[in-house]
Amino acid sequence: MDVNQLKFGLDTFGDVALDHTGKQISYEESIQNIAKEGQLAEEVGVDVFALGEHHRKEYSISSPEIILAALASVTEKITLGTAVTVLSSDDPIRLYQRFATLDALSNGRSQVMIGRGSFTESFGLFGYDLKDYNELFEEKLALFDKLVKGGPVTSNGKFTPHLENMVVYPKMTENKLDVQIGVGGTPESVVRAARYGYPLMLAIIGGNPIRFKPYIELYERSAKKFGNPVHPVGMHSHGVIAETDEEAVERAWKYIVPAMNEIGSERDWGPMSRANFESEVESGSYYVGSPETVAKRMAKVIKEMGIERFDLVYGINGQLQEERFQTIELYGKEVIPRVKEILKEGN
Repeated sequence: MDVNQLKFGLDTFGDVALDHTGKQISYEESIQNIAKEGQLAEEVGVDVFALGEHHRKEYSISSPEIILAALASVTEKITLGTAVTVLSSDDPIRLYQRFATLDALSNGRSQVMIGRGSFTESFGLFGYDLKDYNELFEEKLALFDKLVKGGPVTSNGKFTPHLENMVVYPKMTENKLDVQIGVGGTPESVVRAARYGYPLMLAIIGGNPIRFKPYIELYERSAKKFGNPVHPVGMHSHGVIAETDEEAVERAWKYIVPAMNEIGSERDWGPMSRANFESEVESGSYYVGSPETVAKRMAKVIKEMGIERFDLVYGINGQLQEERFQTIELYGKEVIPRVKEILKEGN
């Protein structure tokens, strides 16, 4: 493994923080803080800053590209992406135009990660029927792929406009749009990413991550079958980093578990016990602890899975703003260098 090829990212869904009185801050302040977090991420050496699209009361990011465009003017190196953009309920033409614009503003640093989304609020909000969940994504991805490849586009779909040799502007003259496919864990989605020739990003939010290794192998086999490049595979998981293990664990218990239980109640999952939580921290998909503890766990999974990108999902639920800044700072300044050091020692 070439440690120099590894990429480390930070992902946020824009969870609205609480203040010291326990009151939720405003959406305006939350959005402004996310921009500050992106600037800090670059300052401490993070490779990618990615924003998730959501349309729920607990999240402040519904238009990631606008925040990323603001960051393009105050950063120089960091990749500015999404995690994920819900293509099924979006317009692939406008999506392409927005990211072509962002790419120009950022001098080629934009990245769009597209997926079907783990939440479904955007479907009703934008007038789509959930019964078309799979068909919407497949048709829109097919059109989006044509736009990314450039040239006049011809398309005639059920959910997308009829286009006949249409050229979409602004055209990208030097860079091809950086597109990733975010997958939650279905084999069909993995094969689709390989069929279109896009890099795969696995959302691993529970259980031992090694169970996803067969998906990586499926992606590699499928890409070769379709005659497409076998791109590096990445993953993202939740985490909390503090000065000590004890502080990080209690912070994660306070914030991650209630958030997961709320989502679980909507999906008929059982509540998470303390034992379940501690299992996730010790050997599952929560990267929680001091910088040394988190670095060791990250290095282990990177090596075992053979991945080349790891994104930490930070700031879940109402974590205080200073707690979010702390995770970002420790991740960039201490965890990332230590992960690289551990992997070099193991080679």
